[in-house]
Amino acid sequence: MGSNLRTLMDTVVANDYCIGCGICASLDGSPLTMKLDEYGKYKPTINQNYEEKDMKINPLTVCPFSNDNKNETEIGKEVFGHVEHIKFNEYTGYSLKNYAGYVTEGSYREKGSSGGMGNWISAQLLKNNMVDGIIHIKSAEDNNDLLFNYQISYNEGDLFSGAKSKYYPIELSQVIRLIKEKKGNYAVIGIPCYIKSLRLLADQDPVVRNQIKYFIGLVCGHLKSDMFAKSIGWQMGIKPENLQTIDFRKKLEGKAANDYGVEVTGLKEGKHAVLSARTKEMYTTNWGHGLFKYNACEFCDDVLAETADVTVGDAWLPQYSHDGMGTNIITVRNPDIQRLLEKNHDKIFLEEISPEKVYQSQAGGFRHRREGLSYRLYLTDEEKTWRPIKRVSPKKNIGRKREIIYKKRLTLSRESYKGYKIAEAENDFNAFIKHMDPYIKDYNNVAKASIFKRAIGKLKKELIQFNKS
Repeated sequence: MGSNLRTLMDTVVANDYCIGCGICASLDGSPLTMKLDEYGKYKPTINQNYEEKDMKINPLTVCPFSNDNKNETEIGKEVFGHVEHIKFNEYTGYSLKNYAGYVTEGSYREKGSSGGMGNWISAQLLKNNMVDGIIHIKSAEDNNDLLFNYQISYNEGDLFSGAKSKYYPIELSQVIRLIKEKKGNYAVIGIPCYIKSLRLLADQDPVVRNQIKYFIGLVCGHLKSDMFAKSIGWQMGIKPENLQTIDFRKKLEGKAANDYGVEVTGLKEGKHAVLSARTKEMYTTNWGHGLFKYNACEFCDDVLAETADVTVGDAWLPQYSHDGMGTNIITVRNPDIQRLLEKNHDKIFLEEISPEKVYQSQAGGFRHRREGLSYRLYLTDEEKTWRPIKRVSPKKNIGRKREIIYKKRLTLSRESYKGYKIAEAENDFNAFIKHMDPYIKDYNNVAKASIFKRAIGKLKKELIQFNKS
C-alpha cells in the first residue's frame, strides 16, 4: 500500500473518524470500494492488485477528516470571500442573508421535512436551466441491501421522490463516477462534511469543478448508521431484514413542527404492513441521545454546511415551531441563489433574521460541536491517540456537569451498537432496550438537571436585564 493511502487507512479509518463519504473511492485510479461494515456504517475497503502510482490525487487532501487539507473557514474564504456585501460569523460562516421561511406554491412544503425550501431551490435551478440535474438522496429501488442512495434527478417530478430528510448512511463514489461519464451541469445536496469533501475534490479535479455548479448544504445534527432505521422498524414489529421503506419525517396534523411521526413499510409476520407512530414514542429517536451516531460526527465543528452556496435546515425557534407544516432557516452565500429567492418572492415566504437567530435555532448542535468538541479533543489528547485537527482548541475545564454530560453521550452512542448486536444475537428488540435502559436513564437524570439549571440561569439574566431597563 502506498504511503498516502496507508496514512489515510492508519489514521482516519483505523481510528474511526471516517464518515463514509466515499470521495476517496471516487478518485481516478482509486483501489477503494465503499462497503457497509458490521455496524451499518460505510467504510472504504482496499481492492487487490493496487499500485499507488495509479492515483493522481492524494486521498488525504480530499478526506474531510484528515489533517492534510483546508478547514471550512479557509474553503469558505476562497469560495465566498470576494462576494460583495458578504459577512463572516464564526457559527454561520460566510453569509449574504439569513432567513426563516417556507414555500407557498405547490406541495413543496407539504411534501418536505420542513418548509420545503431545499427542494424548491433545487427545482428553480432546473427550471432556470442553471443545472441539468440534481444529485440528491432517493430510495434505492435497485438495491435490496440499501434503503437510500445518491441519485440524479432531472425534473421536478423526480425531485419530489427525494424530498424529506434521510437519517441513513450514504456515499458519493458511485454518483461521482456517473457524472464524470455523463457530461452536464449539476447541483448537489449534502450534509456539511460531504459538501466540504466535494469542495476539496473540485479544487483538484477539473471535471468535478466544471460540472458541479452549486452546492446545497443541510444543517446537520449527526449521521446515523443503518441500525437507526432498522431499530425503528424493529420496534414496530418489522424485523431488520424485512424493512422495505421508511419516512423519518411524517408530518402530523395539528402538531408542532418538532412533534412529527415516522412511517415504515415491510413484512410483519409474513404480511405486507404500513406502520406509523409518533417519533416521541419510539425508543431510539431522541436526537440528544445520539444512538447509532458515527464517531466522526463527534469531531465535526460545522453545523451549518459553511462551504455550501446555500444551507437549509429546520427553524427550531419558538415563533416558528408551533406551525406543524414546518419552517426553514436559510443561509445564503452565493449571489445566484439570492437572486433566485428575490425574483420569486411571490412563491415563497421569507423573513430575514440575524446570524444570532440562526445560532439560536441550532443552539444545542452548536454547543455540542464547539464546547463539547473542545472537551472531546482534550479527552482524546489525554489518550495520546491520533485525531483530526479542528478549529476548536482542546479544553478541559468546561464545568463539571457539562463534562459528565458529554462523557455520557459518548457512552450512549458506543453502547447502542453493542446493544443492537446483542438484540441481533437474541433475535429480540427488547434485548436492546434491556441493555440501553440503564445508560439512558442515567443520562436523562443528569441532562434534565442541567436543562433546569440553564433555564434558571437564563431567567436570572432576563430579570437583571429587565431591572436595568
